[in-house]
Amino acid sequence: MTQSGCSSCSSGGGGENKPSAKQIIQDQMISSTLEKIKYKLFIMSGKGGVGKSSVTVNVAAALAKLGFKVGIMDVDIHGPSVPRLLGLSGQLEGDERGGLIKPKKYDDNLYAVSMDSLLKDTDQAVLWRGPMKTSAIRQFISDVCWGELDFLVIDSPPGTGDEHMTVLKTIPDALCVVVTTPQELSLADVRKAVNFLQYAHASVLGVIENMSGLVCPHCHKEINLFKKGGGKELAEKYGLPFLGEIPLDPTTVVASDLGTPVVYLEEDSPAKNALLKIADEISKAAQNSLEAVSTIHL
Repeated sequence: MTQSGCSSCSSGGGGENKPSAKQIIQDQMISSTLEKIKYKLFIMSGKGGVGKSSVTVNVAAALAKLGFKVGIMDVDIHGPSVPRLLGLSGQLEGDERGGLIKPKKYDDNLYAVSMDSLLKDTDQAVLWRGPMKTSAIRQFISDVCWGELDFLVIDSPPGTGDEHMTVLKTIPDALCVVVTTPQELSLADVRKAVNFLQYAHASVLGVIENMSGLVCPHCHKEINLFKKGGGKELAEKYGLPFLGEIPLDPTTVVASDLGTPVVYLEEDSPAKNALLKIADEISKAAQNSLEAVSTIHL
């Protein structure tokens, strides 16, 4: 997957011109890939800095720890962080037949693909506009050998831009999970994200509140450092399921620097326990997603 390769099929996201033969073939490959994936989770937030990528990686890892086969697709083209959170390095490789691209393997149940794994220099800026990003995301689905998965967890950039519209158009049965922090500054932007999902007629699986209080490592009492409960109130206001809350936890920072999901650490911690509980809630909700697709539209 190269920059020139993506630009050559950039018409894939427009829809204004008659589809080319190449696009029709790619559409067929996308359909074939998605048929092998039971549930597609689209993790998004209206605002940056809410820990969305960390939540994405740890929810995916928690699902893998529960025994599900999980792939992570990082569509944050300009600020990919999934490989670093998983301690993965090096570029993506082709399969044994030299055709499809193999995702990076973390363990037998967890795989990932990201723009970061396509760059020779990971400090290089990606200066792409909408059509290029649309083509790259479509290639992440069509050209990657995902195989059979229980969950494909998709990490998105902040806001509601080209990447989000491309994912929802390409994967119409995606189940969206909205991440927020308790503060009003974050909630205001998340309300815009919910409005975007209303407009797109997307299926919303629920809301997660990140950075929800702080459990003191000494006395184990909870401190409402950045408030608490805003995400739950937002979910109730819009009639959405509240999937759970994740407290601030120094263990998460240590785990991120080690390139290890906090849920994979041996010792218990408030964040680990919260994420495992949320993953269990998500797996139950996703297994009822046939009903969710028809009833959770906002």
